[in-house]
Amino acid sequence: MDQYQFTDPRTRYPKISPPVQQQPEPGLDSRMDPVPNLGEDTYRGSGRLQGRRALITGGDSGIGGAVAIAYAREGADVAISYLPGEEEDAQRIVALIEAAGQKAFAYPGDLKDSAYCRDLVARTVEALGGLDIVVSNAGKQVVVDDIVDLTDEQFSDTMHTNVFGMFWVIKAAVPHLQPGSTIICTASLEAYKQLPFLLDYATTKGAVNTFSKALAQQLAPRGIRVNAVAPGPTWTALQVSQGYPPEQLPEYGHDSPIGRAGQPAELAPAYVFLASGESSFVIGETLNVNGGGPTP
Repeated sequence: MDQYQFTDPRTRYPKISPPVQQQPEPGLDSRMDPVPNLGEDTYRGSGRLQGRRALITGGDSGIGGAVAIAYAREGADVAISYLPGEEEDAQRIVALIEAAGQKAFAYPGDLKDSAYCRDLVARTVEALGGLDIVVSNAGKQVVVDDIVDLTDEQFSDTMHTNVFGMFWVIKAAVPHLQPGSTIICTASLEAYKQLPFLLDYATTKGAVNTFSKALAQQLAPRGIRVNAVAPGPTWTALQVSQGYPPEQLPEYGHDSPIGRAGQPAELAPAYVFLASGESSFVIGETLNVNGGGPTP
């Protein structure tokens, strides 16, 4: 069943009740139960990104991995960034991009390092011969119930991964982008409806949302579009690597209006739309893909 088939959204993907499980941060898709659906068996491309060149941060797994697969099947060459501990997932995505007949490049490193962010863009531009699409997707999410227990180190790490890393990558990329290029930032439902145990994460996602809208106003006169996607509860490695209370995992996403958590495969089409020429008049938008959660 590909993404074009007409089905009931409540049952298009199963309502999962994951067993209690934890991995060391950042976690691996391949070791989750159940393994997230990235659309690897279902996404059908139609040439919507033919000849484009994309960089996706956090492209080894979860939403970023699903976007990498979709972009490749739509005709784009793709570079991904990821943490060194995610090598297993990254190589799987590289193989899927290449299986789609596209070029794939994988650059491990830490987005908290500004030098790595600049080098990531430089290496991507050299490898792909240019850059047309930047997807800022990588994120850090760790549960802390009380602000008193939220360490300065964690707050700084979350801010640097989710906000500073986004800024450094995009700042380095903009000089390489031509009219028609697109930037897509990953915000979150947390920007609008916050879980109290994700104080630092929610703070960064509000910043990502605002950043994308402000940058959109800067770059629109140059013909470069900036938008954001705000996922709701989506089953990724973030949830099993300290990003969600372990005892609550069996009920993850069950309180959404649609009654289940989303799968990364359900997010990828939003990123395809915002990267393609179909969205040429969409600028400064936050596309909420959250299973029915109300947003402003």
